[in-house]
Amino acid sequence: MNLETALSAALPKTSGLRHRLHAIPELSDQEHQTAALIREELDQMGLGFTQGVPEAPTATIAIVGDPARPCIAFRADIDALPIEEKTGLEYASRHLGRMHACGHDGHTAILLGCASILKGWADDLPVCVKLIWQPAEEEGGGALRLVKAGVLDGRLGPPVDAIFGLHGWPALPLGAVSTRPGPLMASTDRFAATFVGRRCHGAFPHLGRDPIVAACEAVVNLQQCVSRDLDPTEPGLVTVGVVQGGVAVNIIPETACISGTVRTLTHPARHMLRESIQRRCAGIAAAQGCRLQLDWTEGYPPLINDPAMAGYVAATARAALGADRFIPADRPSMGGEDFAYYLASTAGCFFQLGICGAGQESSRSLHTDDFDFPDAALAVGMRMFLSLALNYPGQP
Repeated sequence: MNLETALSAALPKTSGLRHRLHAIPELSDQEHQTAALIREELDQMGLGFTQGVPEAPTATIAIVGDPARPCIAFRADIDALPIEEKTGLEYASRHLGRMHACGHDGHTAILLGCASILKGWADDLPVCVKLIWQPAEEEGGGALRLVKAGVLDGRLGPPVDAIFGLHGWPALPLGAVSTRPGPLMASTDRFAATFVGRRCHGAFPHLGRDPIVAACEAVVNLQQCVSRDLDPTEPGLVTVGVVQGGVAVNIIPETACISGTVRTLTHPARHMLRESIQRRCAGIAAAQGCRLQLDWTEGYPPLINDPAMAGYVAATARAALGADRFIPADRPSMGGEDFAYYLASTAGCFFQLGICGAGQESSRSLHTDDFDFPDAALAVGMRMFLSLALNYPGQP
């Protein structure tokens, strides 16, 4: 069980697998080629796996080690984004209009590399390790479907004591890891407020009820949800990203719609902002003589790390990478992540993996057409997962 030797032997193939995965990006719930590649590799390792679960046929779950021992889980997300790649890489996307712009090819390859090493160590592992390749992180909340299918509670393999996941992080130096106890990422709710007025000629506004005026007033007023309704020490945001209304410059239309995203780090703040948006939009509609149709789409919940497991990840990173390679996250991110569903069901920790190379202020941003997960980060991610398995539940 020599970690250095195992990593050196596994890295060339792991890098090649990432390149193969990068070339075949697939959108959420369409990851059929990706799932086939994962399963082909597991077959070659001689590692058994579960091929899909209800409502998530492209999910793959493998178990390594003695199921009678404590079980921990590692998760990799496998889906890509609807972005046309412009990296010019030799292994660039072969699928028009789709690319791995969020690094899920790197996450998937890291877990495959770990699987190949863990398989050789299976008899000596202090834990049973459940490996989860999950679809639909970008859209659809694949994590929730796997939780409902029993990936954590013992209906699908042994019950999980703790779960860990990672994400490439452009603002973090290559070779470093970061996380924090408690909230790390935000909830991701959406709303659409449609103001229904009365159509009329723009020269005679008194004959109608103007929904555009109502919608514009709401765009400005909703910023006060955070500045006046939310505790000033509590993070939150309301962003209106779409404004739609009107067909001609001299016509007051019947409807105008605004839609946006709401981000919070706690469940009480999440409920409060929803009530605030509803109340403010309803009041503005009434004042303008309009009706309101408010549609609310509940997104991913806040991602809240278990304090003990966040401490374990921090201690593991310092021991496995070096004391200066763990950088405590000084604040949460307002981005969202469906790993939150796992952490709502069991203990665990999600951590950030540095992908910004030396001499760069930041790596290419996630969700952009020139992003590429660096091969140099693969070994760091593998080392973290393997060290978490080898030293659980104590300190490394």
